[in-house]
Amino acid sequence: MIPYGKQDINQQDVDAVVDVLKSDFLTQGPKVPEFEKSVADYCKAEYAIAVNSATSALHLACLALDVRAGDLVWTSAISFVASANCALYCGADIDFVDIDPVTFNIGVEQLSEKLAQAKQQNCLPKVLIVVHLAGQPCDMKAIHELSVKYGFCIIEDASHAIGSRYQGRNTGSCEFSDIAVFSFHPVKIITTAEGGMAVTNNALLAQKMKLLSSHGVTRDPELFENQSTGSWYYEQIALGFNYRMTDIQAALGISQMQRLDAFVEKRNKLAQAYQPLLSELAIDLPQVGSNSYSSYHLYIIQLHESDRHKQVFEGLRKKGIGVNLHYMPIYNQPYFQRLGFKAGHCPNAEHYASRAISLPMHPGLTDAEMNSVARALAEELEA
Repeated sequence: MIPYGKQDINQQDVDAVVDVLKSDFLTQGPKVPEFEKSVADYCKAEYAIAVNSATSALHLACLALDVRAGDLVWTSAISFVASANCALYCGADIDFVDIDPVTFNIGVEQLSEKLAQAKQQNCLPKVLIVVHLAGQPCDMKAIHELSVKYGFCIIEDASHAIGSRYQGRNTGSCEFSDIAVFSFHPVKIITTAEGGMAVTNNALLAQKMKLLSSHGVTRDPELFENQSTGSWYYEQIALGFNYRMTDIQAALGISQMQRLDAFVEKRNKLAQAYQPLLSELAIDLPQVGSNSYSSYHLYIIQLHESDRHKQVFEGLRKKGIGVNLHYMPIYNQPYFQRLGFKAGHCPNAEHYASRAISLPMHPGLTDAEMNSVARALAEELEA
């Protein structure tokens, strides 16, 4: 089976992990802050908080922005369920914005119309979680302008998008958002096995996320509510979580960061190589905006005929092509249906999901494997 995504681990990565295993600190040591600094420096962000998953980072981001019961959070209809669940963890309500049919990201036009209607109904969101699907950045400048007009905060779910750029700036700079979140799952651009990171330029938000990531416990005397009774003293000043990243994971992340740009460059070359192999088939190929540089976490095609979707998808799997669907509309999941969502909520998202297939895309993909993918797809479309 040719997988749709796969980690790329070399001897340098192995050595970095082994060095930590032989050190005094497997967790809560020097590697986590070193990894945080490497990501913050790369993104040109002021602060970075490493955690055990991007889901945890999204949860912390919502908490830092004071999302709570009675609040409303919006996100893209097309994403992994974590983009919506993080708001529900805080007791907030969730709603979904339809996608742009070309980029598959939140549509600026659709968002603008939904905001205007929400203002009339006095139900504007407190936070918008945008999703850079497949590694292509959303139109952040336009979305930020809407946030100023309507008064909501922005979290970038950049789980797919480290190494991408928007208007020449690395995703994660937070120029047009409050917080950005990355994932380091094995199928993502770089990996720490499991892990995530939140970046921000706001010192208070960073402080809140750091505190809540480790039980709400602090040893900082400036944050104490009572007088210290000795050098052993610490206080729990908030109800936090054990969302910490280990030094083992961070060491792998530091090593992987040294190849981040090479990984993204290779993914872009693979996308270019797919073009002549697939251009004559009855599919739409992914398109990247002129002001963006995609990290190509995913390579998503669209079939011209939605009634062939199941047959082509399953046929490719039988031929050993590890295709996937990223994603079904979140609100069509049974849990969200029980919250009252119904089919038809976001028509573009449903049209997309009826035709989308993610083809293999990872730095280890060979020319022979790409030819196999193209040949198998052609055969299924002709069947």
